[in-house]
Amino acid sequence: MTQFLAEYGLFLLKVITIVAGVVVVIVVAASVGRKVSHEGLEVDNLNKNYELLAATLRDAILSKDERKKAAKAKKKQDKAAAKEESTRPRSFVIDFKGDLRASAVASLREEVNAVLEVAIDGDEVIVRLENHGGVVHEHGLASSQLARIRDRGMPLIICVDKVAASGGYLMACVATKIYAAPFAILGSIGVLAQIPNFNRMLDSHGIDFEQITAGKYKRTVTMFGENTDEDRAKLKEELEDVHALFKAAIAQYRPELDLDTVATGEHWYGTRALSLGLADELRTSDEVLSDRVAERDLYSLSYKIKQPLQKRLLASIDSAVEKVDAIGWRRRFESRLPR
Repeated sequence: MTQFLAEYGLFLLKVITIVAGVVVVIVVAASVGRKVSHEGLEVDNLNKNYELLAATLRDAILSKDERKKAAKAKKKQDKAAAKEESTRPRSFVIDFKGDLRASAVASLREEVNAVLEVAIDGDEVIVRLENHGGVVHEHGLASSQLARIRDRGMPLIICVDKVAASGGYLMACVATKIYAAPFAILGSIGVLAQIPNFNRMLDSHGIDFEQITAGKYKRTVTMFGENTDEDRAKLKEELEDVHALFKAAIAQYRPELDLDTVATGEHWYGTRALSLGLADELRTSDEVLSDRVAERDLYSLSYKIKQPLQKRLLASIDSAVEKVDAIGWRRRFESRLPR
């Protein structure tokens, strides 16, 4: 039986290797097709986008005479607006879609740089955040970029339509106000490490694994070596330390939170997250923006970065892993829904 399991394990590894090779080829081809043609900041006037949508609908539902009257009134309004310099406050809208390595932080850095260079009193930043979390130091850097806005005294609005969990919530908590959709996922304030171990399989095939380190804790739990209780205890200690840092960062910006209740690694839907203090109000990003369009000038910012093939490949792989992770989230939640 042991021999069968070992042979089956090796067969499974071969299959995984072949599948991974096929995926790499597909990803490379796709990444070449998605190559960014230029690098720099793109700015989109959202007020004009709203106006264009409304004008398109009016053209479809109004009569010919009504359309003429509406066009005449709009032309007069535009002429008056052109003569006067806008003194309305501005909202700068940034989209952040996270992955395991928070690779969008490179663009976020430049977007924040641009905003801080031109911001004046009355301006604000709205971040539409979607992030399942991932590597600790990468998401810590993303959080620090948002903290630059907060440190300047600018209102920082975070909108969570889908998910801000783990490292995603580490970013969200920096906000002066967090809006969440009723079924958005927030929380997961915890730290996780998981790793397979092939030591017994290698040993059964007479394969030795040697690891030489300098420093008692240079390497603790490994994939191929024999892990000891001391190794596991050290890793657990490191995870607890990171968890303490995570909680301290959240307490800095949301001191009213009961960390004993919310920092358990659990996650909650928007309505429950609101009652726990993880969010401030239940609203979608669409509602937040549409409420502001009449009184503020809205600008969407997006910094495009040219990346070499290797980075595009890694980003594509991360994206694939993120999709698998998202499927895991979805299935977990679907299993809880009544049928």
